[in-house]
Order: sequence, then C-alpha cells, then structure tokens
Amino acid sequence: MNAFGILKGFRAGRAFALLAVVFVLSFGAMVLLIGLDQQRVIDATSRLQEQTVPEIIRYQRLARNLEQLRQEGERVFAAVTPQARQQAMFVVTLVASHPSILEHRDSAELARQTERFLADVIRQSAHDDKAFASSFEEWQRLAARLGLLVDDVSIQGINLATTDLGDVSAAMGLARIKLTVALLVVGIFLLIFLVLLRVHLIHPLQRIDRALSELSVDRPAPEFKPSTMVEIQVVEEAIGELHASLIQNEQARQALENLANKDGLTGLTNRRHFMLTAEAELQRAQRYRRPVSVGMADLDFFKKLNDTYGHAAGDTVLRAFAGLMLETLRQSDLVCRYGGEEFAFVFPESTLEEASSLAERFRASCAEHDIRLTDGSLVRVTLSLGIADASTCSLEEALKRADEALYKAKHQGRNRVVVAGRSALGELV
Repeated sequence: MNAFGILKGFRAGRAFALLAVVFVLSFGAMVLLIGLDQQRVIDATSRLQEQTVPEIIRYQRLARNLEQLRQEGERVFAAVTPQARQQAMFVVTLVASHPSILEHRDSAELARQTERFLADVIRQSAHDDKAFASSFEEWQRLAARLGLLVDDVSIQGINLATTDLGDVSAAMGLARIKLTVALLVVGIFLLIFLVLLRVHLIHPLQRIDRALSELSVDRPAPEFKPSTMVEIQVVEEAIGELHASLIQNEQARQALENLANKDGLTGLTNRRHFMLTAEAELQRAQRYRRPVSVGMADLDFFKKLNDTYGHAAGDTVLRAFAGLMLETLRQSDLVCRYGGEEFAFVFPESTLEEASSLAERFRASCAEHDIRLTDGSLVRVTLSLGIADASTCSLEEALKRADEALYKAKHQGRNRVVVAGRSALGELV
C-alpha cells in the first residue's frame, strides 16, 4: 500500500497528522544522532582548550627558551670583552634553569651540557686566548643539537593540536554526513508531502475554484472526479446543492422580477419599470448627444370592441397586440403598457424621421393583422401613434408632447402616426 492509498478515505487532518508523526520520528532520530556527533565535537573542543592549548603553549615556551639558550651561546662566542661574555653567560644560566626546560628531560640534559661547556670555555679563556677558537667547532655541534631539539619540541606541540583537531574534524565529517542524510529525509518527506498536497488537496481545490467561478444557473451542475479526502467530498456535494439552490433562487427571482416589472396581462414592461429604464436611456443619449425619440400609442375604438365582444376579447386583443409589437420593433426599443389600451415607446439612436418610419411600419402591420378571439371570430384593430423628440428635454416632457401628438392623430381620423413639432410661434403641429 503506497502513501496515496493510505490517504484514501481519510480526513485531511488525520492523514497529514499521520505523515507529520512519521516525519517527526524519523527526523528526530537523525537529529539525535547528529546531537551525539555534536557532543563529540564539543568534548574534543573542550579538551583542546583546556589541555592541548596549554600544552602547546608550554612546548612553544620551551622551544623559545631553547632557541634563546642557543642565541646566548652564540653571543658568548661573539663577545669581544670579558664583561660581555659574563653577561651572556648569566643569561645562559638563567635560561638553563627555567622551569619549562627543567620539566623536559632531554631539554634539561642538553641545557646542562650547554651551560657546563660555555662555563668551561670562559674559564679556559682566562688562561688561553685561543680557547674560544679551539672550542668553536664543538660549540657548533652543540648549537646544532639545540636547533634540532627546538624543531622536535615545536613538532611535538603541533602534533598535539593535530591529534585533537583530527578528532574534531572526524566528528564534524560524520555529523556532516548525518546532516546530509537528515536533509535528504526532509527533502523526501517534503516531496511526498507536496505531491500528496497537490494531488489530494490543491488539484481538488482548483477544480472546486473553477467550478465556483463558473457556477451559474445557465450551466449544468459541475461534475467532479471521485476525491479521496472526506472534506473535499463534502465540499463537492455542497457545490452541487448550491447549484440547485441557485437555480431555485433564480426561478424565484425571475418570478418576482416578472411580478414587479412586467404587466400581468400582456407580458410587456409595466409603467413603473419603463419609466426607470427610459429615464436612464434618455440620460445616456443626452450625455453623449445621441438622438432618441419617444412615442405614445392607443388602440382605436377599443371600448367599442370591449362592449361588442366582452372584456375577455379585449384581453385577447391586448395580448396579441403586445406579441405583434415585440415581433415588429427592434430589440433595443423600449415598450410598455402605459395604462389600459395605451402604450409608450422609447426609440434609442433614432431621429424623429427614423422613429416615425418605425412607428408607421408597426401601424401598418397591426392594421393588416387578424386577431382570432376565443369564439373563433377574427377582428382587426388599428392604432394611433404620436412621436416626439426626447434628445433635449426630460422624459415627462417628451411623453407629454408625444401624448399630445397622439390625440392629434385621434382627431385627424385615427390609424395614423403624428410627429410632434413646434412652429415658429411655439404651437404644436
């Protein structure tokens, strides 16, 4: 069973908690091993500081004193006066009795030999002027032994440091290997964790995000691949329920909107909603200085039709008239049932001439259209229309002028289109 199978059917918190426990245990073991190596480094460093470094300093001091002993011996041979020789010999005696030399057996032995040799040479020089010359070769051999001893002492001090530093280096090397293994464990865990996170959480969440961003009542309910995480399954089921709720809400919203904005008999926009949308259209046209026209229409002899065929027939005529209106006018045109058998229009991007042409086409279509009543009889209904320019005035003023043009059409014999205008005297023509 692989890691992917382990996560199947698990809750996300429990699954990743299990992975975290495995990681903590494995990584903790590596950290413990590295801690042991670190303790070795600390012990070796402490030993180096507390024991080795003082010992190295002691060897350095010994080497320095031996070298000074050799140099003072050279001064004894190089001195030209008895006083200078005595001063150099005094320093030789002091250096030969230094504790650092006395503590080292080989150094102490060689220092005593050097001191006795120089003292003998000085005593002989009191009786023989050639004593220094005859003893110089033997002094060179003795000085060479001092130089070799200085080198040996220095090397011994270096070897002490090398041993402890080797221990520290070995411990650090082993710790480095273990740290590399620990980092490898961390890397493998992170890789597994990221793969699991991507496969079982990120990808499902991305699908959920896309589904939510595309969630719409116009689209079918989103479909998801089977998920291994319980939480993801719950969210996906909730999205399906949300989509169903959106459809129900949209249906309810549309029903409410129709009740609020539509005329219940004809299905056209009612007067209240028409006034809002028409006002916005006029403001847009006037802001960008575009042409716009409005119209008022009224069915001719509608009261007589009601009296003759009944109100049910009148309702049938109104519905048929509304359907014909929607078929004939442009989609951009606004139309509403203004009241009774009266209708209002807005013709965007239309001059008076263009609006008048549209109204005339609709009037002619209506006059030639047969309407079948519920009893099977056919009737024809005509209408009168008034058109007015609305590009420079308010909606109320434009509708008022269109209504005046409508009544003028009525007075001129009905079944006609009259455009509102003003003469030089400001009278309606």
